[in-house]
Amino acid sequence: MTRHILYIFCITLTATFSGRMSAQQIYTLEQILDSARNNNISIRQAKLNIEQAREQKKEAFTKYFPTVSGTGLWFNANKGMAQMDIDPSKSISPELALALSQSLPAEALAALASPFGISMMKNGAIAGITAIQPVFAGGQIVNGNKLAAIGEEASGLQLNLAENEVTKTAEQYFWQIVTLQEKMKTINHVDSLLATIHHDVDIAVKAGVALRNDLLQVQLRQNEVESQRLKLQNGISLVKMILSQYCGICDTAFSVAYQMDTTSPITLKQNHQQALPNTTEYQLLTKQVEAARLQHKMEIGKNLPSVGVGAGYNYHNLLEKDHSFGMVFATISIPISEWWGGAHAIKRKKIEAQKAVEQLQDNAEMLTIRMQKAWNDVVEAYQQLGIAQRSIEQAEENLRIHQNTYRAGTSTMSNLLEAQLLYQQALDKKIDLYADYQNKLLEYKQAIGQ
Repeated sequence: MTRHILYIFCITLTATFSGRMSAQQIYTLEQILDSARNNNISIRQAKLNIEQAREQKKEAFTKYFPTVSGTGLWFNANKGMAQMDIDPSKSISPELALALSQSLPAEALAALASPFGISMMKNGAIAGITAIQPVFAGGQIVNGNKLAAIGEEASGLQLNLAENEVTKTAEQYFWQIVTLQEKMKTINHVDSLLATIHHDVDIAVKAGVALRNDLLQVQLRQNEVESQRLKLQNGISLVKMILSQYCGICDTAFSVAYQMDTTSPITLKQNHQQALPNTTEYQLLTKQVEAARLQHKMEIGKNLPSVGVGAGYNYHNLLEKDHSFGMVFATISIPISEWWGGAHAIKRKKIEAQKAVEQLQDNAEMLTIRMQKAWNDVVEAYQQLGIAQRSIEQAEENLRIHQNTYRAGTSTMSNLLEAQLLYQQALDKKIDLYADYQNKLLEYKQAIGQ
């Protein structure tokens, strides 16, 4: 069960052992991986990408609703925008002129005979609000929403890939620390062996039954072991710093704990063809195919007519009188000129969809090959681990024999120190191979989608 390890941050334990000293925090592999998944920058970025995709999906859904817009305009011109000259005399017939001359005074008749000008809309205000509901848009809205949903799903799969990569890297660092810690234990064990040999040889030299050269060889070997200790200490410190930064751990004063498991990996073996759909990489490829097909459909929709219905309410005072009115309307847009290049764009999208299908088929084969290679690596690493264990047993027996033969005076110090070195190398090689085996197991699990 995954455990959150927020409690591990910045904890300092103190204990008293003939004085106060800082106690190390001990982390298991699961705790390290939990911390990496919660704090690594790659995963945080992938989670933000999911939020972006989710907002894009919500944005696409709003396209189903009416588009509402409002406009407003106020103006004041230096002259009326509508101007005209009127000559009443041109529109009066002779009969009407005769009748008017008998009924109107001379001043009125003179006014009718003179042209005059009219100027309108020198200033005014216009306002309106309109709502348009799309009825048909060539499937662009529907397919756009499907495409946004695929984008959200793809971002979730990208998060899985990021988690896999972070897990792989964090576990590699973990096993590096384990390897170095175990080699430090080996150094301590070898140092203890050399101290015993040094004590025995020193007594023998003082008794005159051993050469001083033997003692010098032991001392040289002890110096070499001390040099290795310093390198291991620096290596452990450096890898801890890297792992702390990678996982978001506050300090580097920690150690790691593990239990060696050398059970056969045969139970992990999967049918690779059946496991293929479970892999994140394959699922991403299928999403790419779906997205390419939807983009083809959307390109077709761009070249189809779009239909909408709407309603609006407007106001103006252009004729120096407030006037408002409502209206309903329908619109249709036919992209006639777009058909010329649109046919080629549609074919291009169709080709892209076909490329996505072929890429899916090709990459599926490569994923299957990767699974088989990962399994072969697991089997080989497990077999190498068995060989390493036998080598330790043989090196341990070889060291015991040389210790006895040296005490009996039938073997040289050089042979004894060489046997001790072979024993140390066998121990170091086993822990190296065990860490490699654990990394190979993780790679196989990720390759089959576990």
